[in-house]
Amino acid sequence: MTYEEKIEWLFRQFPTYQTVGKLAYKPGIDTMLAFDEALGHPHRRFRCIHVAGTNGKGSTCHMLAAGLAACGMKVGLYTSPHLKDFRERLKIVEGDGFRMAPCEFVEQFLDRWKSFFEERRPSFFEITTAMAFDFFAAEKVDIAVIETGLGGRLDSTNVITPVLSVITNIGLEHCEHLGYTLEAIAGEKSGIIKPGVPAVVGEFTPQTRPVFEGRAAACGSPLTFAVEAPECLHLKVSDLDLPGDYQQRNLCTLSAAVGILQPMLQLDLEAFESGVREAARRTGLHGRWETLREADSVAGKAKIICDTGHNAHGLRWVAEQVDRISCNYDNVFFILGLAKEKDVDAIAPLLPRNVNYIWTQASSARALPAADLANAMSDHGIPGRVSFSVPAALAQADSLASDKDLIFIGGSNFVVCEIL
Repeated sequence: MTYEEKIEWLFRQFPTYQTVGKLAYKPGIDTMLAFDEALGHPHRRFRCIHVAGTNGKGSTCHMLAAGLAACGMKVGLYTSPHLKDFRERLKIVEGDGFRMAPCEFVEQFLDRWKSFFEERRPSFFEITTAMAFDFFAAEKVDIAVIETGLGGRLDSTNVITPVLSVITNIGLEHCEHLGYTLEAIAGEKSGIIKPGVPAVVGEFTPQTRPVFEGRAAACGSPLTFAVEAPECLHLKVSDLDLPGDYQQRNLCTLSAAVGILQPMLQLDLEAFESGVREAARRTGLHGRWETLREADSVAGKAKIICDTGHNAHGLRWVAEQVDRISCNYDNVFFILGLAKEKDVDAIAPLLPRNVNYIWTQASSARALPAADLANAMSDHGIPGRVSFSVPAALAQADSLASDKDLIFIGGSNFVVCEIL
């Protein structure tokens, strides 16, 4: 098979959570432990930073990787989901840029472990996690930044023992797997805190703080709450090429993490900051308040911004930023598509009311049909046009907007993927 055929086989035989939802979820880490042992525990050959959380963990991972690389380190970066290329999940960030795992490495890994896949039936995420660890070991990285998939305690990545555990925040997401209260979800996410390993918590509530404190105390792990930590980095969102307002919270978490890592890794903070300033470019991160097109007065085209915020916790910050900047435009066209399992009733009250909505749906089987989204939003008194594909929604917005308007696209990784 060609590389493309092997990737197609992987997706067909082992569907991702992103494509089929909870059907891809495999509780427990027994299979991952067996896979890790068969591989020879590759993650033990490099240092790791482990990052969990409901939102912000992807941006935090990329900023960490960019900063560490700017300090002269060879950094492995494992994140999910990918938007365009499967290999976005497995990157080496080094010097001024990044590279993805070679197609040849992916092919060889799939060939070498095919019998294990057939015998043990690991999940897609277990396969990609094992592949990342094997790749980083082969590359002899100095350190790897590892993002959890879903949860923490039973996540495939939780076979590692990191030098630092980071939990960005807690929101009501994936409740059928993680629990229906903030305390229960915090309990699952805090499962990445390991005995004696320092931990940073970015955001907390009165319900979740005792959970984190209890886990850290049980593990004998030094615990830092980011808002209570001394300021280590002196960066603002306006300094970054990741200009979403919500990045200010991620910067606070990042600063607390660097405060712990700096003496451990002898980091040059000025160099680290220079890396963070260009984190999107240095790591190839897309879909975080990304400008896809500037306004064009000659062609009469509106500015286009996209963002992958996809749940109530994430969309709140996106909606507030759209609302804040709407005064700079004559009109705002807000293209929104959601996955079926998202809580529309929780999202609707957060959305701005002074924009023109176009409800749409991605081509994924998990996409909420645009007509259903329109009906649900109508129940909340939010009218909008309906477009049954993402390209059609953008074409519709383009036909209505001028160069003095703004088009925003988001609500789902799938929606942003199709635009990119």
